[in-house]
Amino acid sequence: MAAEAHSEGASEPQRTSRRFPQLTRDTARPEGGGRAASGDYPAPARQWPLLTVLGGVGLGLLLVSLDAFRIGSIVIGLSLLGGAVLRWALPSVGMLAVRSRFTDLITYGGLGFVIVILAMMVQPKPWIHIPFLDDIVHFTVR
Repeated sequence: MAAEAHSEGASEPQRTSRRFPQLTRDTARPEGGGRAASGDYPAPARQWPLLTVLGGVGLGLLLVSLDAFRIGSIVIGLSLLGGAVLRWALPSVGMLAVRSRFTDLITYGGLGFVIVILAMMVQPKPWIHIPFLDDIVHFTVR
């Protein structure tokens, strides 16, 4: 009788163990990892959110190489913050989706924020001054 059920169209054999398989055959796409545009468009148009973030980071790196370190670093940080906004606002962002939506938001937003703050604190002539960081540096250096 079991052979008849299998031959009637059962598509997959039942797993007999709860252990993970030795060989991974595929991976799950992250939430929101679908194409940002339909499949009729060329590949760059389907991945425009990722290309936007990479373009901003590339512009920031170009500015850093042209001796505008502070402005270039801020552009890099703002690009990552823009990636977090795109990940939050759009239902599908293509390859910009790496992990879950929450993890991507925390990662892109956190790194972008830290890069912008550190770029504004860089010496000489910092744009912002955070007093408790001076105390931390003095405590750890002495």
